[in-house]
Amino acid sequence: MIHRRALLLSACAAAVALPARASAVVIDTPMPPPDWALLQREALRVQSEAVEAFYGKYFDDRGYFQCFERWGANDGPDDAIENCNDWPHLHALGGSDRVLELYKRAWEGHLKQYTEARTVETPIARDGMYHREFPVMNDWQHLSEGLSVFNIMGLSDPHDAKFQDRARRFAGFYTGEDRHAPNYDRKRKLIRSMINGSKGPMLRKATALDWAGDPFDPSGFFMEHGESTYQETLDHYVDYTDVVGDSPLNLQATGLVMNAYMIAGERRYRDWITNYLDAWIQRAKANGNVLPSFVDLKGRIGGRKKQWYGNVYGWGFSPIDPTTGKREDRNRVPRAIVAFLNAYALTGDDKYLQVWRDQTDAINAQARTVDGVVQTPTMYGPKGWYSYKPGLYRTNGLDIWYMSMRATDLARADSDHPWVNYLQGRNPGYPAAAFRDTLEAVRRRMDVLSKDTTTRETRLADALLKYNPATVTPLLHLMCGAIHIARPPWSKTSPAQGGALLYARLRYFDPVRKRAGIPEDVAALVSALSDEATTVTLVNTHPFRTRTVVVQAGGYGEHQFTGMAVGGVETTLGANQVSLDLAPGCGAEVRFRHRRHVNAPTLLMPWDRVA
Repeated sequence: MIHRRALLLSACAAAVALPARASAVVIDTPMPPPDWALLQREALRVQSEAVEAFYGKYFDDRGYFQCFERWGANDGPDDAIENCNDWPHLHALGGSDRVLELYKRAWEGHLKQYTEARTVETPIARDGMYHREFPVMNDWQHLSEGLSVFNIMGLSDPHDAKFQDRARRFAGFYTGEDRHAPNYDRKRKLIRSMINGSKGPMLRKATALDWAGDPFDPSGFFMEHGESTYQETLDHYVDYTDVVGDSPLNLQATGLVMNAYMIAGERRYRDWITNYLDAWIQRAKANGNVLPSFVDLKGRIGGRKKQWYGNVYGWGFSPIDPTTGKREDRNRVPRAIVAFLNAYALTGDDKYLQVWRDQTDAINAQARTVDGVVQTPTMYGPKGWYSYKPGLYRTNGLDIWYMSMRATDLARADSDHPWVNYLQGRNPGYPAAAFRDTLEAVRRRMDVLSKDTTTRETRLADALLKYNPATVTPLLHLMCGAIHIARPPWSKTSPAQGGALLYARLRYFDPVRKRAGIPEDVAALVSALSDEATTVTLVNTHPFRTRTVVVQAGGYGEHQFTGMAVGGVETTLGANQVSLDLAPGCGAEVRFRHRRHVNAPTLLMPWDRVA
């Protein structure tokens, strides 16, 4: 059996030399527009309009977000551009071109806004909060959040010269190629601090001021953590000192390098990703199959004192919340999952998932039973495992199952949510209900915003994040068979995640308008996923115009179609894209057979690829 990784090696030699497109297939079976299709089209339309209204109210003509500008982990530059989170997803799904125009304008605006913004007392940002269009220094919880827009901008406009230049430059900050940003130690395969950026790594203990930013009066502002005085803001970060050395959070830098690779197809980017991740896999194996949260500058797990659980946001990080006086667990190691999903999408090598299975087994081996209830730990400190929670440890289980499509991985995941139930045939009404809920969510958010009386002077950058009208998770699930690495709407406990790429089974393009996204009037519903096949219903809701859609295998063309069944007719394919002509008022269920993760991921549009 040829390993998927071996198949990829030849593809990587010429990343754009992808298989030729199949000829257009005509679908002319009448299909009255189902409720889900009309609701899906309405969700795309309404969200596009809501995004335009949101931008008009909270951004100025330069693309600057209108807020009281501060440096800080609570309400800093990352939060300003996070107000546009999921706008790139929305356009890439089929939202209006105005959405693309506005999030690009906001991205450009926030770069200038926070390059101009300066601190007075906080040392690291006195010369500007951004340098070379990137944060001067920050941790990868917040860097990743601030890159949620940038990391997927290439889905809709990969040829944008500024995007391409930034993708290469930002990647260079972390591959060791940029001598002005010496974040990466090539010899030891580690990023030298968990606070890093365009000016390099922080190689000293961090202070509360580094995290909280300059003094200000928080009264009258919405404060995410409930602080009422600046001193409480400082106190929130009093334990955030240990930052020197590598942390799993830094693995999220692979998203930047993946973008550079998908633009250029250069092997050096691919090699950096796999080499850095392989080093972390070895560290986990040497640490009882648990990813350590602290590796010192000499490459030692846990440093001289062997405290593998150390570092801010590590396994043993439970600082005191000054507003409650209680310790709060802030282990952010699970956020590193996106790097391993990136590597799996790049190579198809199961070792990048197995390291997470092994970690889950190691944690579940520490389970205990209290009053008949099984409990497992989520934290580790000098006295061993602690912070036990009911049930087995299942963190990131659904992400692993989605990539592997193994029944054994689904059995280990927390799979009780409506989308998975729908895919397994247990929730047939979910699509229409999900799109109705999406429309209601947009209505509620826009209603709140219509009554908002805050001004630029009384609004922090993070005040409106939960009112962003882009609500794309159900659309990604149901249109593309994709996961959305963010806090799902039905969960209040799973870790929020920023900066993830698109992990999708299918994507759609409009070859007539030469743009990403499903063509106008067309709707798509993925109803079944397996390792070897994807079932999708495509319908043209327009009563008298033909629509043509290009369907791509994978978010970045990383999969390969081997066949297609429509109305009982089998067609052999050998491409990662197929063109379908949908006659007016017609549709059909299409079952694609495929091999997954066998092509080099690329950001090129289907019509730009070399046959």
